[in-house]
Amino acid sequence: MWTVQCARCRQIATYHPTRWHCDCGGPWEPPRPLPFDHRAIRPRQPGIWRYAELWPFQQDPITMGEGWTPLIPLSSIEPHLWAKLDYVMPTGSYKDRGTATGLSALREMEAHHVMDDSSGNAGASLAAYAARAGLQATLFVPAHASPVKKAQMRAMGAHLVEVPGPRAQATAALMQALEQDGIYASHVYNPFILLGLAAAAWEIWEQLGRAPDAVITPLGHGMLFLGLFLGFEALQAAGYIDRLPRLYGVQAAACAPLAQAFAAGLETPAPVAEGETIAEGVRIAAPPRGPEILQAARITEGAILAVSESEIQNARESLARQGLFVEPTGALAMTIWPQVLQETDRAVVLMLTGSGLKSPD
Repeated sequence: MWTVQCARCRQIATYHPTRWHCDCGGPWEPPRPLPFDHRAIRPRQPGIWRYAELWPFQQDPITMGEGWTPLIPLSSIEPHLWAKLDYVMPTGSYKDRGTATGLSALREMEAHHVMDDSSGNAGASLAAYAARAGLQATLFVPAHASPVKKAQMRAMGAHLVEVPGPRAQATAALMQALEQDGIYASHVYNPFILLGLAAAAWEIWEQLGRAPDAVITPLGHGMLFLGLFLGFEALQAAGYIDRLPRLYGVQAAACAPLAQAFAAGLETPAPVAEGETIAEGVRIAAPPRGPEILQAARITEGAILAVSESEIQNARESLARQGLFVEPTGALAMTIWPQVLQETDRAVVLMLTGSGLKSPD
């Protein structure tokens, strides 16, 4: 039995893959706080599965060794600045953390045909792990998405449906298709994706030997942001850390509903127009978990900020000069570090989320 709770009304339920959100419309999440006990860590297991004893899996997971990515200092820039290289994953993005746990859970529930909407990285990840598990995958992709990412999905056997227009149109097309067939393996709504993403917080805690003062991450749908929050919340609840690290999310100014809502003191973001941005992975006009993201930023005394296209490009070039080749979305975390370091003299971790090899340029 897979127990979940609604992130909005707190209803407890048994998860079923065809009921992918609560009756109130809120998204499901694992019961909180997540359990954590350092004695349950299995260091000889690869990647995120060192924490498998803390999770409800009964079968062998779908895995390609995702997780336990390098955490390195950017000492030539600033001694307190660290980079978590989550683009060093089987499919080149952090999405593999959540896909491994989310799809493993769906397979235990006997799903055979999985579907998702994606601008690239989530789809590529789902295509790879579905292929690994022998599952059929159908992906609804914005026609404007990176041709490199679309080629990656096709190469691994996924059926692609390219949808013209804004990112939201791909979601609408998927919703219509789900009425006929398939299980929604959503990287946004599947609550078990958050387990693999929470492991990023536990890895950072282990690798640093302590919690950082702050973590900066790109922010679109915000699943990595929430996963980090749940992971550090679990460490605090279990008595391993005294305070939560400040969580900072960065959006492209061209499409920044969460940054606008945070600045205005709102509890729920209002949808915005999908402006053009080189950081296509965060081009999300109406993030379904917006209220939870805003709450997490405020609880941790962090912030959600928006940056310009030139700032994104400059950050990407700066990282490249450090030997770190990331896609524009992955460079978002690099844009605001001077501002964050003004507020602390302790470790700040940048989440570098996607490989530069995925960018068409």
